[in-house]
Amino acid sequence: MPTDHALSLTDILAAQRVIRGQAGDTPLVPSPHMTAQAGQDFLLKLENTQPTGAFKLRGALNALAALPAGAAGVVCCSTGNHGRAVAYAARLRGIRAVVCMSGLVPEAKVAGIRALGAEVRIIGRSQDAAAVESRRLCNEEGLVEIPPFDDPQVIAGQGTIGVELLAARPDLTAILVPLSGGGLAAGVALAAKSINPKIRLIGISMDRGAAMRESLAAGRPVMVTEHASLADSLGGGIGLENRLTFPLCRELLDEVVLVSEEEIRDAMQALYYEDRIVAEGASVVGLAATLAGKVRLSGPAATIITGRNLDMATFTAIMAGQDVRIGDLVVKGKPYGA
Repeated sequence: MPTDHALSLTDILAAQRVIRGQAGDTPLVPSPHMTAQAGQDFLLKLENTQPTGAFKLRGALNALAALPAGAAGVVCCSTGNHGRAVAYAARLRGIRAVVCMSGLVPEAKVAGIRALGAEVRIIGRSQDAAAVESRRLCNEEGLVEIPPFDDPQVIAGQGTIGVELLAARPDLTAILVPLSGGGLAAGVALAAKSINPKIRLIGISMDRGAAMRESLAAGRPVMVTEHASLADSLGGGIGLENRLTFPLCRELLDEVVLVSEEEIRDAMQALYYEDRIVAEGASVVGLAATLAGKVRLSGPAATIITGRNLDMATFTAIMAGQDVRIGDLVVKGKPYGA
């Protein structure tokens, strides 16, 4: 276990108490189809059932509970789900929320944030540009910044998923975690390995613009070119001054796997047609890696279905086996089972 980070299982258990009744305790259900494909019990942690449609609510609620008295409001940068969570948590507290986003964020996610009463600022074509605007508003307007991942309260909130997973299934041998900035992966890994040091933690991302994967390979945080993706929630950099999620992922992840857009498409179809679940592309990367034979399991495993906040026109086209355009890329259609 890491000894040079302030975060511990104690912080995650404290976060669990803070968010109880508002987020958490999402269903953990078996997937018969994925169990047959993997040859091992394969379970789905349904974070798409959260009130905001994604796991990010856990970290946002925990972070806003720690706000200083008299805070004028909050600001964040987001690829979508963090902004929605911050907007929701801010509305519960009756305070101002500003969400900074890049032009790559799908309109469905932007509209969902505005519907919760937050102000949205569209800045540039990258998460890094949105982060610069978030910090400017923090410095110039006195708002408190709620980072999307590299923050102890946020990481602790996301880590409650790991506690719930092992409370429900202490026999898990592996957890497949969607990997972006690392808040989810770091929190879940810290919780799970604190409870069972032998459990495998596998981070999974798309193969275009996987910032944490590139940073781990380089041995330091690096910038990457962002690309539109079916797994848009996994986009964005990890921050060149990353303090927490990079070292935690470096120490606690046993493996990082990348999946293609076509593999994400296939997994979205499998989750829908076999398990009747609507989910974002970022949610299914654990299924994608398993179905593609990129992950081998030796015992019961779980993955996190992280969110449902997607463009339904795109989703419907994918389910119908039609081509979909994602930025400069056309993902060819393929009927399920073909």
